[in-house]
Amino acid sequence: MFLAIEEMRQNKLRYGLILGLLILISYLVFFLTGLAYGLMQENRTAIDKWQADSILVSSEANQLITASKIDAGLIENVEADQKALIRQQAGVAYVDEDASSDDKEKVTILAVEAASFLEPNVVEGRLYEKIGEVVVDKTLSEIDGFGLGQKVYLSGTDEQVTIVGYTDNAYFGVAPVIYMDIAAFSELMQAEQQGVASDLASAIVVRGQASAVPDELENVAIADFIENLPGYTAQNLTFGFMIGFLILISAVVIGIFIFVLTTQKSQIFGLMKIQGLSNAYISGSVLSQTFLLAGLGTLVGLGGTYLSSLVLPSAVPFENNWGFYLFIGAALILFALLGASFSIRSIFKVDPLQNLS
Repeated sequence: MFLAIEEMRQNKLRYGLILGLLILISYLVFFLTGLAYGLMQENRTAIDKWQADSILVSSEANQLITASKIDAGLIENVEADQKALIRQQAGVAYVDEDASSDDKEKVTILAVEAASFLEPNVVEGRLYEKIGEVVVDKTLSEIDGFGLGQKVYLSGTDEQVTIVGYTDNAYFGVAPVIYMDIAAFSELMQAEQQGVASDLASAIVVRGQASAVPDELENVAIADFIENLPGYTAQNLTFGFMIGFLILISAVVIGIFIFVLTTQKSQIFGLMKIQGLSNAYISGSVLSQTFLLAGLGTLVGLGGTYLSSLVLPSAVPFENNWGFYLFIGAALILFALLGASFSIRSIFKVDPLQNLS
């Protein structure tokens, strides 16, 4: 380790360039990980709040709540520890009646059964109590006109709704959730005018084991339901491959740099062998240099990612996950060591006798 540190001190520019490259690569990997995890959470946080085991959707809906319409009365035929109706509708919210498309916010409306486990937790304000009152995700509070007590328009109704409370971590389909009572949904959203019966629901959410499920319904485990969300799996696979290839690229890059440096120092290695230093000691020095460079580059890149997360606007779906970061950081260091291990072979080939002439 002493030899590795001393050589790096004597060649600050050379090793500084390698360190800078590793910092940039690790920063990019960690930042992409934060974006991938943030997007993943914005697809499912509202579902995670249910703490449910399964969801019953229409057997013809292909496990999608967005395509599911069921008779609300079917809930009476389902046996479960806890069960509750839910109605989902994608929409937009806006402050001014003549708002342009740029001034409208994409939202997901979740109408849930009163006094059920689906009712949102309220972090500020209060829960809705009558028709026209809603609870919204707190991120909407950062938009002008979406404060407590203010009225906004929702697509599908001519009536304004009043924001009476904020909840947290309520995103579905990469859109903030607006909660309301399911009994008020039909009247407020003018379901009859849209050709939708008022006694319909989108699904039945179940805690525990569901039994006596009618043939019209399909029992879908929550994990499978989340995986089947539109774009969820494809998005995660895309980011996973990007991050994996970046880790491999970083290993190749550092392996090439270390190999070139090792080749350039063949005469020095020959003199070291003449002085009695073993191949194992010299190889350990090269691996120590790689470990220090990769470790320091990973730590600085991680620190830069965390600082970036503090200044990113809320509109950017970024979320830190330290478990992912720890795994990826270890992978970056491990693959860097593997890349550098290819240069060790050249150390064993150095003939000390060639340096006597």
